[in-house]
Amino acid sequence: MTLATKAGVSEPWRPAYTNAARPTALERELAAFEAKSILVPLGGADWQRTSGHTFETNTAADWATIERQSAIYHRDRQAKEVLTFLAASKDEPSYGWQTNNYGHSLQTATRALRDGADEDMVVLSLLHDIGQNIAPVTHGEFCAAMLKQFLSDDYLWLLSYHTVFQRYHRFNHPTSDRMGREKFRGHPAFELTAYFCEKYDQNAMEPDYPTLPLEAFEAMVYRFFNKEPRFVGRR
Repeated sequence: MTLATKAGVSEPWRPAYTNAARPTALERELAAFEAKSILVPLGGADWQRTSGHTFETNTAADWATIERQSAIYHRDRQAKEVLTFLAASKDEPSYGWQTNNYGHSLQTATRALRDGADEDMVVLSLLHDIGQNIAPVTHGEFCAAMLKQFLSDDYLWLLSYHTVFQRYHRFNHPTSDRMGREKFRGHPAFELTAYFCEKYDQNAMEPDYPTLPLEAFEAMVYRFFNKEPRFVGRR
C-alpha cells in the first residue's frame, strides 16, 4: 500500500510509532503536538493539587489551578482517547456486514479524503460511528456531542441526522422510511448530509476497498483537537 505525497510521488506506507532510527514525518508531527500540549508532565511532581476535596471547599486559587491544568490535560488527552477508543474495535466482529465498524470508519474517512474533503469532514467521517456499539440508536448525536466544540453547525447537524438520510439508500429494506429525510429538505445542511451518506457512508462496507490505515489519520485527529474551540464551557 502506498500514500501519495504532496508532490504527487508515492512512497511506501510506514506505520507511526515505529522504532526506526529516523522518525517518519508523521511521527515528527505527532511529537510536535506532544511537546506543545504537555507543558508539565500530567500528574507529575510539578502538577498542582487543590487544597479542597469538594467543589464547595475549593478556593479561588484552587479553581485557577483546575482551569489552567484542565486545558493542558484535555489538549493532551482528547486525540489520544479517541484514537485509542476507535483502535480498540479493530478486531470486533460485525453483525453481518462484510467489514466491521472499525473498517467501515476507516473506509468512510478514506473515501472523504480521496474526494478532496476538508480535514474536519475527514475526521468527522472517521469518527461518525464511534458510538455505534454504545449508543446504536443515537450514535450520531453521541459523536456530535463529542466533537461539538470543534465543528461547524452544518457538520454537527450532519452527524445528528445522518442515520435518517442513510435510510434513503435502503432500496430493498421492507420497512425503512426511505423518504424520511424529505421533512428536512430546505435545511442548509440537507445537501451536505445527503452527499456524505451517498458518497462516503452507505457504500463504505467493501471488504476489498484499498482503505488507509488508522495511522494515516492520526496527525489529522491531533490537529482537530488542538484547534481553538468554538466555545468554552457548556453551550
